[in-house]
Amino acid sequence: MALPPFADLTPDRILDALESVGLSPDGRQLALNSYENRVYQVWMEDDAPLIVKFYRPQRWSDAAILEEHRFVAELAEREIPAVPALSLDGHTLHRFGEFRFSLFPRQGGRAPELSDPRALEWLGRFLGRIHAVGAIEPYRERPALDIETFGTEPRNWLAESGFIPAELRSVWLGTADMALAGVRHCFDRAGTVARLRIHGDCHMGNVLWLDRGEAQGPHFVDFDDSRMGPAVQDLWMLLSGDREEMQRQLGHVLTGYEDFCEFNPRETHLIEALRTLRLIHYSAWIARRWDDPAFPAAFPWFESPRYWQDRILELREQIALMDEAPLTA
Repeated sequence: MALPPFADLTPDRILDALESVGLSPDGRQLALNSYENRVYQVWMEDDAPLIVKFYRPQRWSDAAILEEHRFVAELAEREIPAVPALSLDGHTLHRFGEFRFSLFPRQGGRAPELSDPRALEWLGRFLGRIHAVGAIEPYRERPALDIETFGTEPRNWLAESGFIPAELRSVWLGTADMALAGVRHCFDRAGTVARLRIHGDCHMGNVLWLDRGEAQGPHFVDFDDSRMGPAVQDLWMLLSGDREEMQRQLGHVLTGYEDFCEFNPRETHLIEALRTLRLIHYSAWIARRWDDPAFPAAFPWFESPRYWQDRILELREQIALMDEAPLTA
């Protein structure tokens, strides 16, 4: 049986990896909340603590990781508050044994207050600036967020995975197929939509807010899921609550966003479609990582019938939402 992907990443190996690039850690380490990769805060003997990210083996090519690093560096060079990988001797990606890793400055902060119109406009302004840079040139090594990669392929993989309880398999598959038909209809209604380099996973865990100093405001971290996609993918995760509340929030976000980047209002047709794709992709993501001991520990309910019953209900709700008129931009 193959070893889990991070089985050999012991505390001593983490220290050895850092020393291999000329750093002097003092031995203290703090594991941070990350399942896809392994991320630690490490303290240095004579300097500020750093964040080290060990990449999941075989997920991204070196070229794809470096392409993301260059994009975030572009943003930082334009004084957009994204946190870039540190360059050591001209390199941002390092290798130690079977592991690849990068280092980042530690970025403090709290979650944004999404009930605050000023905070939403501020987030919108910086997302507009990120997308203005993202539209300059495309990714060539990283994939696109589309119906095939986030919907059809994960649906088909789950169908053959054995994770869906036998008594619920046909119901889940039928519901997923109806949901994907709704997704396609939403994309058809939206028509031609530009794809650009986006953050890709712009949830509140990846936005840190500072309250004081020259760097106050939002800071965007962890571009690991950055890919080509529609701009609205980075906006819809800022919206929550009932339809009236989400409409209000979107208005504030776009007020800031359009100071720097034009928003295609037809992309609002994609909000619930993208949410639906994320739900299907998320279940497949957990299933595909089940050989990593961190996943059964974090998601113990995943193999239960209740989990899949809840997912069926969730997808049915999305089917109904995708039939409604979109939010207005």
